[in-house]
Formats: sequence, C-alpha cells, structure tokens
Amino acid sequence: MQYMLLIYADESGWDALTPEQQTEGMDAYEAFGKWLTDKGWMRGGEPLARTTEATSVRVRDGKAATTDGPFAETKEQLGGYYLIECDDLDQAIEAATRLPGASYGTVEVRPLMVFDQG
Repeated sequence: MQYMLLIYADESGWDALTPEQQTEGMDAYEAFGKWLTDKGWMRGGEPLARTTEATSVRVRDGKAATTDGPFAETKEQLGGYYLIECDDLDQAIEAATRLPGASYGTVEVRPLMVFDQG
C-alpha cells in the first residue's frame, strides 16, 4: 500500500535554530531518507516552500478567485511529504515515528486511494 507522510510544524521554528542546529536537522532528514530507501519503502518526497509563497485557488460559479497564502491560518503548516510504499498501516506508522518532524510537529499518515483502472 502507498501512504503519504505529511509533515506539519510551525515553520517559524526553523528561523529560531542556529546554523548548527539547522545542519543537524537536515542531516536527520537525510538519514531518514536513507533508512526509507534501505527498507525499500521510499517512493518520493520533497520539502515545500513556506506558506508565504502559497496561493489558494477557489472556483465559484465558474469564476476563479485566488488569495495569497494557505487556505486557513493554523499553528502548524504543511512543510513537506514523503510518499512511501509498505505492507500496511503499522509499517507506515513505524516510518512516521522515525521521521524527524514527529519530534517537534505532527506527521499525518494518509493512505492513497486506489481507483480501478479497468
């Protein structure tokens, strides 16, 4: 099964870290990616730009409206994701508990929907 590991955290927290702490954080994510790859579960993943770079789009009555920023103000912002493929939810949760962001934010584990291609 495929799962998205969605990483939520207060994006302003990164700015409060020292350069050394930022390097340690990036090293932890690199080690996590290697662990996923070694397990054969890694399918993809990327960090996201800050919410200040986001644009929300809504279509109402056939007309598009755009606004700067995310859909809603929250304490934690979606900062990145990993797409993994493993046997079951227990393995996906195992991966989520090893994800560095779980120690300072929230990791949402969400299965991908599979549609019949026939």
